[in-house]
Order: sequence, then C-alpha cells, then structure tokens
Amino acid sequence: MLHPQARALLDLIEQRGVPPTHTLTVENARRFYLERRFFTQPDTPEVAHVEDLRADDRIPLRLYKPLGAADGPLPVLVYYHGGGWTIGDLDTHDVLCRQLANGSGCALVSVDYRLGPEHRFPAAVDDSTAALRWVHANAAALGLDAGRIAVGGDSAGGNLAAVAAIHARDNGGPQLAFQLLIYPATDMRAIAASHVTNGQGYLLTSDNVRYFHDNYIDDPKHDLDWRASPLLHPDLSRLPPAFILTAGFDPLRDEGLMYAQRMSEAGTRTTSICFDRQIHGFITMGRVIDEANAAVDICASQLKTALIG
Repeated sequence: MLHPQARALLDLIEQRGVPPTHTLTVENARRFYLERRFFTQPDTPEVAHVEDLRADDRIPLRLYKPLGAADGPLPVLVYYHGGGWTIGDLDTHDVLCRQLANGSGCALVSVDYRLGPEHRFPAAVDDSTAALRWVHANAAALGLDAGRIAVGGDSAGGNLAAVAAIHARDNGGPQLAFQLLIYPATDMRAIAASHVTNGQGYLLTSDNVRYFHDNYIDDPKHDLDWRASPLLHPDLSRLPPAFILTAGFDPLRDEGLMYAQRMSEAGTRTTSICFDRQIHGFITMGRVIDEANAAVDICASQLKTALIG
C-alpha cells in the first residue's frame, strides 16, 4: 500500500494542477525541478567545506567535506544526480549530497554531466567516466583517498554510476570500493513489469519515462548498448560491492531488483532494500516524506561501512 505521506503529496500535485513533466519544454522542466526542491527537500545542512571545481576544465563538480571528519585523506563518493539525463544539476541534489557526506563521514563529489537533448547518449557517460578518472588523479591535491572511492547516484544517476563501475573495471580503473545505486534505471527498453503496474499515478509515469528516454537516446539500437542499459552487460562479475535501494511504486523498481539479482548471481556482493510504500524520487523529499530521511540514513550507513568500516 502507498505510504499516506506519498499519497498526500500526489494528491496535492493533482489539486494544484502541476503539469506533468512530459508536457513541458525541457527549459521549463528544468526550472520546475529546480524550484520544487524548496517545497519537498529538508533544510540545507551545514558541512565543513564546499568547493566548486571543474574536471578536465569543462565538467562542473562540487566537492563536499563532512562535519567532524577525521584528519587525513577522506574516502569519497563520486555522485551522479538524477533527472532522466534531461533535468537536474548540482543544486537540485545539493541537500542530498550534504546529507550523505555528513551521515557517512566521507567526502562527496557531485558531477554536473551534460544533459539531453542538447547532448545525447553517450555524452553523459563520457562525462561521468571522465569525472571519475579526474577525481582519482587529483585525489591527493583535494585531500581525498584515491584508494577509497565509491560511485553512486539516483535514477538516471544510478544508471551512470553502474555504467561507470563497469567501465572502470574494464578500462584500467580506478579501482572502486563501492556502488550506491538509488532506484537506478538499468534497462532503457523499459520492459519490466513494474513499468506497467506503476506506469501511471505515481509521479514518474510511463509518459515521463518515454520523454526522458527520447531526450537522451536518439537511436533505438542504443537501448541495447550496455552503456545505456547496464542490465544487458553480459558480465556483472568482479564489480565493487553494491547497495541498491528501490521503491515499491516506482516504474524502475523491477530494473533495480533485476540488476541486484544479476550482480549477486555473478558473484558481486550486493544488498538490496525496497521501500515498498514509496514512489520514485522520494529520497530527496524528506520535508514531506519521513521515510526519505530513513532512506538517506541507510544509504549513508552503507557508504560509511564500505569506505570507513
């Protein structure tokens, strides 16, 4: 059953006549996504240090260091924001990144990869892997531990984190310690059963899924490319340990569960938790959905255990 707080949010969106994302221009969709954070996200927590950087002089990054961090180089999570490869930026996920940094005691580098439709697949993948390499190469100068790097992200960002982990395994590193995948998109074909059962009425609709897909993918054959659909990679062994969080009323639920299962079957240590009563995107909605804060705490704890012990 749907959580009452999630139900109340969906009812409020309907009562206020908020237009569905797929009916908006990309420019307006980005603006609405940015503005919505003031209603649904918690207050901005203080961290010890925030710094805007650029990887390879072109990819915007934001470095966070947590309150009360231990002396010495910090382990780091390289984080890719959600938004269907179309919307979202460093600011839409600023609060979540601060929460994860403080909760885990790890540093965090958020990546502002290129978005579609201006920059279609594989531009976001190229930026994600380039940013990861840059963080590894510059770790010492940034006060980070190059031997304790994780990747993570939500939704489209979870897709990019999964792809970055496979790419690192197969292309000489960096050696990664962990994957934090929050309701990741893993199959661009969108054929899992949850795309039907959860395709209408739960914020991320099948129409929105198609909208985001078509802004990112311009050739149907790319759906079968593992860099777009990591679930279709034939070998998911020898990947970093993973934690996958899914939501019960999310069209992407089954993709995340199947990715967890395939990694486990391949010998990659994987833990999966489903918030059965929640909707896609809930983890950034801690102002209006209490379980979002519990989900953040769980993710931070998993990250701390993996990188600090």
